[in-house]
Order: sequence, then C-alpha cells, then structure tokens
Amino acid sequence: MNKSNPWTALALLLLVCCFTVAAAASAFRLEKWEQVVKTETGEVRVLRGSDSPSKRQGAGAGSDRTNSIHIGFIFMEPKSLFIPQYLDSSLVLFVHRGEVRVGWVYKDDLVEKQLKMGDILHIPAGSTFYMVNTSKGQRLQIICSVDASESLGFPPYQSFFVGGGRNPVSVLAGFHKSTLSTAFNVTQEEIETILGSQTGGPIVMVTDDVAAGKDRRRGKGDRGRRGLLLDFDSEEEEEEEEEEEEQRWSWRELLENFMIGVGGGGSGDDRRNAKKGPVKSPHPYNLYDRDPDVKNKYGWSLAVDEHDYKPLKHSDIGVYIVNLTAGSMLAPHVNPRAAEYGVVLGGSGRIEVVFPNGTAAASVEVAAGDVFWIPRYFPFCQIASRSGPMEFFGFTTSSRRNRPQFLAGARSVLTAMVGPELAAAFGVPEEILREVVKAQSEAVIMPARPSPEPTRKEKEREEKMERREK
Repeated sequence: MNKSNPWTALALLLLVCCFTVAAAASAFRLEKWEQVVKTETGEVRVLRGSDSPSKRQGAGAGSDRTNSIHIGFIFMEPKSLFIPQYLDSSLVLFVHRGEVRVGWVYKDDLVEKQLKMGDILHIPAGSTFYMVNTSKGQRLQIICSVDASESLGFPPYQSFFVGGGRNPVSVLAGFHKSTLSTAFNVTQEEIETILGSQTGGPIVMVTDDVAAGKDRRRGKGDRGRRGLLLDFDSEEEEEEEEEEEEQRWSWRELLENFMIGVGGGGSGDDRRNAKKGPVKSPHPYNLYDRDPDVKNKYGWSLAVDEHDYKPLKHSDIGVYIVNLTAGSMLAPHVNPRAAEYGVVLGGSGRIEVVFPNGTAAASVEVAAGDVFWIPRYFPFCQIASRSGPMEFFGFTTSSRRNRPQFLAGARSVLTAMVGPELAAAFGVPEEILREVVKAQSEAVIMPARPSPEPTRKEKEREEKMERREK
C-alpha cells in the first residue's frame, strides 16, 4: 500500500487556501459585465449585484424584502439620444462626466432637467424618460443604480421602448394596426410609417436642434413639450402640498358622500383634476455643491440619504462619495444598515474585508473603473495607494441614515467603550488598552504611516496598477 506524501498533502492544503482567498476576493470585486445596449453612438453595461436584506419604510413597514441592486454604466457620444422608454426598475443616475438633459413624464406632463457633473437624479420605475448628451464634443458617462427589487424578473432589468421602430421595436407595435389607427385617429399607413422608420438602436444620433433642447412645439395648444416651460418649487413644498391635498380631499369626499348639497356643480373628479398651476418636479442634487460630512487634510467624504434628497426614499437607496489622498485610509468600519456598492472613479488602492469570525475575507486591489461590493455588517476599509489619491462613489441598499460604526480612530466604538469591561474583553490592563485606543487623534480618515523602501514586488504591483488605470 502506498503511503501518502506529507509534502503532497501540504501542497494541496496550500492550493485550497489560495483558491479560497482568490474566490473570496473575486466575490467582493464585481467583474462580470453584461452589455445591455450597444450602438454606434453609445452603450449600456451592467454589473449584477448581490441580494441583501433590508426593510422598506412606509407602506408595509417592518416586512423584509430583497433589495437587488445592479450597477449600470451608460456611455453616450455627443449629440446622441437614449430614446424614450420605461423600465421595470428604478434608477438613481450619477453624472460622472459631461452634461445631459433628462426628460421624463411626471404627473402627466413632460419635465426636463439639465444635469452636470456630480448631479444625481431619481427616475421611478415605470416612468417614461429619455436622455440627450448636450456636451459639445464630450462623451457622456453616467453611473447608475438599478433597483430590481420589484422587477419582472428578466435580468438585469427590462426596457419597454415607447419610441422606436424596427430597432428597437416600440411597445406600440404589439397592438393590431387597426387598434392603433382607432386610438390615434389616423390611417394604418401613417401608423406603419411611424413604427417602421427607426433602425439605429436604442441610442441614436440627433440633430443640433434636438441636442440643444430647442422648443419644438407644433401648433397652438400643443401640450407635448409643456415641461420646458414649468416653474419648479422645492421638494419640501411639493411634499407638503401633496399631503395637504390628500387630507383636504379625504375630508371633502367624506362630506360629499354623507351630506347633501356639498360641493356645488360638477363632479369631484373634475375638480380634483383641474390644475391650479404649473407642475412641480424633484430637482437634481449635486454632490460637489455640498460641504463634505467629514474633511481633513487626508481626504473627505459625504453621504446623501432621503433626508437630503427625498426621491431616494422611493427607491430606498443611498449615495456616497469619498476622496482619499495618497496613502490615506478610510478607517475600518461597519455598515449596520445597508450593503454597499462602490465604483472607483480615479486612482487606485486596496479594499480589505473581514469575515464575521475575524478572519480576512479579502484584500482586493482596485483601480479606476473597478466595482466592489461590501455585505452588510462586514468590517472593511479602503486604502489609497501611495502613488496618488483615490476617489470612489457608490450606492447603499438603504435610503435611511446609515451611521457607520468605526472600529478605530477618535470616533470609534472602542474609544466610546474604553474602560474596564473592554480591557477585560481583550485580556489586557486598562492602561495599556487606553494607550492603544487613544493613540489615533484623527477620526474617519487616517494618514498614511511611514513605510520602508518598497520591495521589487511591491514596485511591480504599483506599476501594474498604474498601467490598468491608464
């Protein structure tokens, strides 16, 4: 009988360990792209996220749901149009590069917003919208969250194109021609002309007038582009007006149903539908126009939740952005309320993630364009490379205030809890524990520690990361 070679067993063990570490690292860096749209003038790529439990507030509050977020990247050439469509998923758009005009139907009217770099905007699921790259000579780049928690189940999301022809096919084409002829009050030949012309795909080139957003109304009384003329009030005023209107009509209906002669002539529906003034819509929110939540000479960070930008509440998604100077670190911390998705906008660095049992889950090197995912409750930190600053942007799976729990630094949970109980937990004298816990004077963002001359292997890794970034 052959005896097993102990060196062979050791080699197999090391191989298994290396495979486990590599698999864990790949689980936290999302790499499987799906090309959803590709034309000569633009493309859409999506990285599927991971399911994570969260709770939606409001109707049905307290019931668990699976909040499946995917990360989308939209690229559009100058003077291009992403044709009108609606999705089975809500979007939160972030303009990374360029400028874009977004038009969507809000309360039966078209509204348009001109977005610049740093703006975020929420597009509800089922709301018909379009986008036009208005930048002169600059390619538009948008990063978006795709909230598929209430989708039809056609991954990663399902588009319903309202505009279109032969490519893409408009949803109108599914109706019988005679049905459409009756509905539009035109001939079937006219219907066939409209539905048979478009062949360029979902993203097409447009004329200078369309790109410039000129008002193209035809005829008197045309409501087709009314949104261009609307005045917009603040979101707070809009929300208060909606609540007051609901309360006012609930009492009015009660009186009309149970009392005689209340309300005068005309039906309640007619009065309710009568417009009192211009439609109001949510404004975009610019990340770079706001002061950071945390800022020191080692970097800055800010988070946007439903308290800052109310439309986020509808999709239950938060937004954040962090900028770290060369070598600095966002201190080890835990997100108690949400999972986190991040996109490296510039620079390079490293993401460290820890399993609940205190072992290393991953130490992943990332560069511009990489996407990473951090599960809820998992401790992690981000560290910029010494070669330059790192900036990353992302989404969280909850629109409520996250309040991350930091595990090191002047605002850490250890600093708050330092005392005999914590010392006993670590099994060291309290004086020694205090020296360690109180040594760091910075909070949230930490400076880089001095290091010896990098080894040849470290230099090669830095050069590799720099080449990836270029």
